[in-house]
Amino acid sequence: MLTNERHEMILNLLAEKQTVNINELIELTAASESTIRRDLNELETLNKLERIHGGATVNGRISQEPSILDKSTKNLQEKIGLAKYAASFVQEGDCIFLDAGTTTVQMIPYLQNKQVIVVTNGLTHVDSLIEHGITAYLVGGYVKSKTRALVGPQTIQSLHDYRFDKCFLGVNGFHLEYGYTTPDPEEAAVKRLASSLARTTYVVADHSKYNKVSFSSITALEDAVLIVNDFQQEAIESLKKKTTVEVVAR
Repeated sequence: MLTNERHEMILNLLAEKQTVNINELIELTAASESTIRRDLNELETLNKLERIHGGATVNGRISQEPSILDKSTKNLQEKIGLAKYAASFVQEGDCIFLDAGTTTVQMIPYLQNKQVIVVTNGLTHVDSLIEHGITAYLVGGYVKSKTRALVGPQTIQSLHDYRFDKCFLGVNGFHLEYGYTTPDPEEAAVKRLASSLARTTYVVADHSKYNKVSFSSITALEDAVLIVNDFQQEAIESLKKKTTVEVVAR
């Protein structure tokens, strides 16, 4: 079977079911798993679908939270560039909230020697914060296994004890109309409160999150400074009409 024929079959099934897994596509096309994974990667590059753990979903709407393992390896170099740039906004002696996430964790090495205080709900952040000698506070709460984030009523209660100079958030999508979103309402509540307790909020997101909408609203686009890597110029200009956008050159 030719590649374009497989691609057409994959997209037709995706249009019908909204979400498909790799085994379904293997059965449909009689292709190998490695071939299907390559097809999905190519179709994602063409912005035809969104890869998720074990399969794919329709582009533009995120209904399932990817695991931290899935997210940590995706667009890694872009995330490091974004994180380095985001860290440049942190001043000596700032008290900051560092959201759980695979982009925000990359900021930690660039905070070293700034004498900052970091409050976080990200379990994956702790070792790096200690390693780099950064004063850190971990909020309480329920450990969400998929993202290693602390969430829930105890997290909300803990956050009320703090005030921040700056807040740095990760998101699953940013959209001109629907703002910043994430799949989990509990994580959204933590992000929203942390933002309200900060003088300035920054959302750090790579270009793949553009025009994506997830289940739970965090805040409106204009409520945060968006730090994003350079991508479609037309999209960036549209975003700049809504909020402050800091673009990191590739």
